[in-house]
Amino acid sequence: MKNQFQVRYACSPRETKELTTEGLRKEFLIQNLMEADTVNLVYTHFDRYIVGGAVPVTTSLKLTTIAPLKSDYFLERRELGIINVGGAGSVTVNGEKYPLAYKEALYIGRENKDVVFSSDNAKTPAMFYLNSTPAHKVLPTKKISQGDAEVVELGAMETANARTIRKLIVNSVVETCQVQMGMTELKTGSVWNTMPAHVHDRRMEVYFYFEIPQDQAVCHFMGQPQETRHIWMGNNEAVISPPWSIHSGSGTSNYTFIWGMAGENLDYSDMDHCKITDLK
Repeated sequence: MKNQFQVRYACSPRETKELTTEGLRKEFLIQNLMEADTVNLVYTHFDRYIVGGAVPVTTSLKLTTIAPLKSDYFLERRELGIINVGGAGSVTVNGEKYPLAYKEALYIGRENKDVVFSSDNAKTPAMFYLNSTPAHKVLPTKKISQGDAEVVELGAMETANARTIRKLIVNSVVETCQVQMGMTELKTGSVWNTMPAHVHDRRMEVYFYFEIPQDQAVCHFMGQPQETRHIWMGNNEAVISPPWSIHSGSGTSNYTFIWGMAGENLDYSDMDHCKITDLK
């Protein structure tokens, strides 16, 4: 069993404009999250967000604290959102077991000392995608199944952005301090997500792309609306999107992505839209 982490510092729009392709990827792209028998975490200074992956194969994995938190245990001052993007598994929280099937979610509140990840079958291991933020109060743990999600249909086939949004860990479904997570599934023949694009200075965001077919890719767009940048991404990779940045993407095939947010408020509709014709 391995537990490892990275730290990423916040970048301003001024610095980001000067980055090369390699520099852009180093600052914002998160690769190799899903490694067997490993908990991988990335701590970003944008809203103190933590992005992670846990893949229990031959053994269960315990979520332990990391040096930047200066805490006795991981959730001492934090909350945690989890979505399973692999085979069937379970998360045990202080001795209580929560089974999670593919695309099911779990919210775990502050001050839960023991969090353990397990797979039902080592041949098809669970792959737990993790998002964590600071929390100001204790809230109950809650499982969110596909049937519990708030579902929204957006876009159209004519504009190649027909998609289904499943709000899983949002304040209309489960009470949280600030973490929010959901999933957007692109329909066959559609490739654009979050288009028209938007920004929200009150919140940062992280995208995790999965269900990308073999030999296909997604081009993720970021940067200020008047000076955009792009990062090519593969399956099971995540990207940090600062509050001043748009977040959008286009794939060479349809795909699914998980969005996670934290920041000033919990209003899902709090966003400033960017006209497509104004993007540069």
